[in-house]
Amino acid sequence: MSRSAAVVAAACVLEALARVAFAAPAEDEQLLKRGEALLQKNCAPCHAVGKTGDSPRKEAPPFRTLAQRYPVEQLEESLGEGIMSGHPDMPEFSFEADEVGDIIAYLKSIQQPPQK
Repeated sequence: MSRSAAVVAAACVLEALARVAFAAPAEDEQLLKRGEALLQKNCAPCHAVGKTGDSPRKEAPPFRTLAQRYPVEQLEESLGEGIMSGHPDMPEFSFEADEVGDIIAYLKSIQQPPQK
């Protein structure tokens, strides 16, 4: 292989690696945005769904503190089959499998460490 062919081949490999490396974060960002949008639409009237702020309903826990109570992944089944609460004011929600993945990813991204 000539030197110029080797340089072209190396450049192609580097370009392919760059596409893979930069595509994943962009896809992850879209996933997080979709999860946030779903929670904003369905849950924000009662819960704080972001990294900051108070819940509009005082008794509704901010979503950024959920991991202090249980692993966020435990919500997957409830979100997919229909989440029901012990109080009558909370409507029942169910989401499609891809939406559940987006929501869980977003929830994981906003969790705060336990306060001491």
